[in-house]
Amino acid sequence: MKAVILAAGEGTRLRPFTVSRPKVMIPIANRPILEYVVRALAANGITDIVLVVGYMKERIMSFFGNGSRFGVRISYAIQEKQLGTAHGALVVRDQIKEEFIMVAGDNIIDAQAIADLLRQREGVSMLVTDSEMPSKYGVVQIEGGRVKDIIEKPDKGMGNIINTGIYRFPPEMFELLEKGVMAGKAGITHVLHSCISQVDIEAVRSTGRWMDAVYPWDLVRLNEYAFNLSGQETSGTIEAGVTLRGPVSVGAGTRIRAGSYIEGPVVIGEGCEIGPYTVIFPTTSIGNGVQVAPYTVIYNSMLMNNVSIGSHSHISQAVIDDGCRIGTGLSASSGTAQVRVEDEFFKVEKAGCMVGEFTQIGPRAVLSAGTIVGANSRVGDGARVCGTLEDRSIVV
Repeated sequence: MKAVILAAGEGTRLRPFTVSRPKVMIPIANRPILEYVVRALAANGITDIVLVVGYMKERIMSFFGNGSRFGVRISYAIQEKQLGTAHGALVVRDQIKEEFIMVAGDNIIDAQAIADLLRQREGVSMLVTDSEMPSKYGVVQIEGGRVKDIIEKPDKGMGNIINTGIYRFPPEMFELLEKGVMAGKAGITHVLHSCISQVDIEAVRSTGRWMDAVYPWDLVRLNEYAFNLSGQETSGTIEAGVTLRGPVSVGAGTRIRAGSYIEGPVVIGEGCEIGPYTVIFPTTSIGNGVQVAPYTVIYNSMLMNNVSIGSHSHISQAVIDDGCRIGTGLSASSGTAQVRVEDEFFKVEKAGCMVGEFTQIGPRAVLSAGTIVGANSRVGDGARVCGTLEDRSIVV
């Protein structure tokens, strides 16, 4: 059986973290989101994969190549214009002649989720799961194990079962998708909704892991969810006087300096310099080439590649993108905040700061809970920042 992974979209609501990468390549626990999907398929013996790519496709293609290092065979199909998932599915029509699985590449899933779908042996099936926020995805109404309706932007109380975007389709499904696209239906969900009286869709409840990131603050939650460490793997250098408690992974060429305390699960990439006397608390991921200066405390955060954090900083529930340079004494606490994304405001609990790539922040800066700082911005010494800053902002 082949699998088709839809990975052409940008993920505009996750800006600034999709300025120079597609959503599927955002690193979660130091792995791209898309890698979790590929590995889940491979674990179920599905090794023939077609990746539909578009936005910044080179980032995906250079990382995954032909798939050999993941134990799969990957070919590519290009969706030149991102006109919706139904349109994206049609670009692989000539490559699929048999029953296939279609998966969204921008959600973290595990092998069990795919295994649950594979239990169905014929026809159209849709993997569904419970959600605390069904309004993000639309509600699936089920009767007798069959999908009876798919409701976008549902009213409260209409249920909490949602479509995960994972399907098992016969090749004839392409005819319905083509008719839907010709009728102006952009997404697979919209096509299925329009022909629900004609197609018998099996609803498959999953016991596996499925989680999506829609907004920037979701990334910390996704990072927590993705951790699956056991034991300690230390390829780097751990100096005397360091305390490692729980599952901690330390990459090659990384040095953890004396007096530091790390409580797992924590993953630290290659070529990093941590401490001395730095404290890192659980579900923190640190990418490659990161420097964290002495007396800094980091709680439940994501630091991507080549980030530099000055001494005496306090960082909680934060997402800090590639190449950021942060001076000494940063205060970036977390709490309940009103956060603006694309002219909408959201009340977010446990929100930290979210800092776009290659941003420079001066000493003694304060980033309030829920602050979003756009990519390539500059924040001056002692500045206090709250709200949402566009890319290339300057705060003095």
